[in-house]
Amino acid sequence: MIILASGSPRRHELLRKLCTNFLVEVSDAAEVQSAENPAALAVENAVRKAQAVADKHPDAVVIGADTIVVLDGKIFGKPDGACGAVDMLSKLAGRRHEVITGLALIVGGKVFTASEVTEVFFGAMTIEDICEYVATGEPLDKSGSYALQGGATKFIEKIHGDWSNVVGLPVYRLRLLAQSAGVDFNAT
Repeated sequence: MIILASGSPRRHELLRKLCTNFLVEVSDAAEVQSAENPAALAVENAVRKAQAVADKHPDAVVIGADTIVVLDGKIFGKPDGACGAVDMLSKLAGRRHEVITGLALIVGGKVFTASEVTEVFFGAMTIEDICEYVATGEPLDKSGSYALQGGATKFIEKIHGDWSNVVGLPVYRLRLLAQSAGVDFNAT
């Protein structure tokens, strides 16, 4: 049995690219909010999420993921309301930033981890553009206050790296992690 420890519909959709037979159980793990190394923070939170679910289902293969946005070394998680989203997007406008997803795969009590980094380049945005986007509500539950696959598409000049990572689940990296853990998603 495979369990995705995430309630994100975007992660569900992306995991279906690797396997169709999985369950979803939202993790109740407390997340770490800061660390010196952003990739380590994302991996730590992914492990916490996966472990909380694996503790309840020790025979399952459990997948945890955590995505953060990093600008000039500062970690941007989910915004604190509309004002927080406007502030984040104003800082990202016209700039390059990184999206980092930490992955954790727990198999038979063993924890396997990886992370993926993608560079995202935002074009210029006016305050009106930002406020209009925030008013849609879409940015309010997203790390960095935007969704690549949603309304923010019109602001993204280019990306370097895995687009699925920016959406929240780096499919290729997860496939490699599963292989290293001896997990065949098609056989489970």
